[in-house]
Amino acid sequence: MKRANANRNTIDMNMLGVFRYSKRALELVWATSSQLTIGLAVLTLIAGVLPAAMAYVGQLIVDAVVAAMDSYQTTGTIDYFPALYYVMIEAFIVLIMSGSQRGLAALQAILRELLGQRVNMTILEKAQSLSLAQFEDSEFYDKLVRARRKASSRPLALVNKTFALLQNGISLISFAVLLWQFSPWALVLLVLGALPAFIAEAKFSGDAFLLARWRSPEFRQQNYLETLLAREDNIKEVRLYQLSKRFLGRYRDIFLKLFRENKRLIVRRETWGFALGIIGTLVFYSAYGWIVTSTVIGAITLGQMTMYLLLFKQGQGAVASSLTSISGMYEDNLYLSNLYEYLEQPTLASQIGQTVGPQPGDGIRFEQVSFSYPGNPAPSLNNVDLHIRPGTSLAIVGENGSGKTTLIKLLTRLYQPTHGRILLDGLDLKDWDEQALLTRIGVIFQDFVRYQFIVGENIGAGDETRFHDEDGWHQAAELGKATDFIGDLSDGYHTQLGRWFKGGQELSGGQWQKIALARAFMREKADILVLDEPTSAMDAAAEAEIFAHFQEHTQSKMAILISHRFSTVRLANEIIVMEHGEIKERGTHEQLLEQAGQYAHLFALQAKGYQ
Repeated sequence: MKRANANRNTIDMNMLGVFRYSKRALELVWATSSQLTIGLAVLTLIAGVLPAAMAYVGQLIVDAVVAAMDSYQTTGTIDYFPALYYVMIEAFIVLIMSGSQRGLAALQAILRELLGQRVNMTILEKAQSLSLAQFEDSEFYDKLVRARRKASSRPLALVNKTFALLQNGISLISFAVLLWQFSPWALVLLVLGALPAFIAEAKFSGDAFLLARWRSPEFRQQNYLETLLAREDNIKEVRLYQLSKRFLGRYRDIFLKLFRENKRLIVRRETWGFALGIIGTLVFYSAYGWIVTSTVIGAITLGQMTMYLLLFKQGQGAVASSLTSISGMYEDNLYLSNLYEYLEQPTLASQIGQTVGPQPGDGIRFEQVSFSYPGNPAPSLNNVDLHIRPGTSLAIVGENGSGKTTLIKLLTRLYQPTHGRILLDGLDLKDWDEQALLTRIGVIFQDFVRYQFIVGENIGAGDETRFHDEDGWHQAAELGKATDFIGDLSDGYHTQLGRWFKGGQELSGGQWQKIALARAFMREKADILVLDEPTSAMDAAAEAEIFAHFQEHTQSKMAILISHRFSTVRLANEIIVMEHGEIKERGTHEQLLEQAGQYAHLFALQAKGYQ
């Protein structure tokens, strides 16, 4: 709670400003379904007017009964019709109220489904326009977690409260017209009786929001621990190293920490709510006594007493509901600020550009390229100069952290260079049209995705325009050397892969890598093919076969190979050795051996291991 209290003044100062999201929530709900929104407004209007009408008809019923009783005492006859007539009117009003409430519930449920999908789609679509650097930022992930938490329900909840406020306002106006006949001071009592509880509710709503906001890192830790303890790709190691008890304990400790904070807030909220609610009860029963004594002395009729008591009780409830709605709207706006804080994250610059370069056939050029990851001043690449021509292959070797994968991330425009520039056919990558650029690049990263789809779709993912092209699946699988095991699967190219869904079959690491290699070959128009450690799960002989096959089928393309096995990279036209983000050596296999530098040393070590 200390963190929450530290920001209390800021929240209070912005209490009115935060309501700016109400308009955006209304626009979002309207855009989801204008017809349903109009339906909500109409039914809200009906539901707001009817309570006062019921109270007035109740007065008429009581007065009609009293008049009938007086008539019987004086004339000996009873006229039932007036009282029964008003009873039928009240029954009709009750039916209309019931229908409007059912209609409101139905419209809200339907809107909730539509709006939940719309908000989730908006969040996911926004994610596609953000940079990789944002996804690698823990603070951004906190914003994403906060945006997704209750994001689909808060806009509709805010609109529902707005309509509830409108409904209660209409009811209060109609109550005020009738109560004014009794005394204007009755209206003052209505408002004063509900204010204390409203003030407490508003305060604790802000506290609850701040508490939830500061919990984002803990929630992410819990989610991560859940993936470790309940995912098939993690459970093997967790069981093997007997980590279950430790991770469960950590999960429980996080929960207990959050629970203690939440428990304190709940106890304080409900205690103050009860204490301040006593004031409202005292006010109501003071008015109750006032109305009863007025009836006893003959200032009002028995029917009027019944009406005023009902009006005051319903009016007090309407005032309390209105103030609660305002408090709830404040809380909903706070949570919507999380959603819009995420949606207002800066996106990548315009990705529409040129589709051809001024020097076709020039290939790729790195000119004095340096790069540092956000938040880390140490350069991951430093003054890299490189030229890869069409029809040539480049192999990159170096220790982990030497900058190999970073170089590929820059080439694929996942990051922009901090200094220098990268050209393709004489045109800076940042000036290329994104679709035109990515169509020319096929990449298999070391941590390639294992889609829980069928085999064919895993391959088809390499070219979105041919995702369901079965002929393309077969051709790419041939080039990726994946046909040797696909034919043995239960449904061939239509076999469900992974264990997430029913009937799924798991592949070995080497088989998954061949699927990923086939995915790269699916990109027929790509003339830049990059293999970033894609065969690490294969033995040396299988990897050598794959690379030889890769060389054979990429003779007219620009091929980039990253591997720790020197027996395979020796096939490349040029080899560069990277260390601490810089190119330390470059040349063919034979030239590098003659230089007797780091490459020759590492090659000799690996060769000795095979002797």
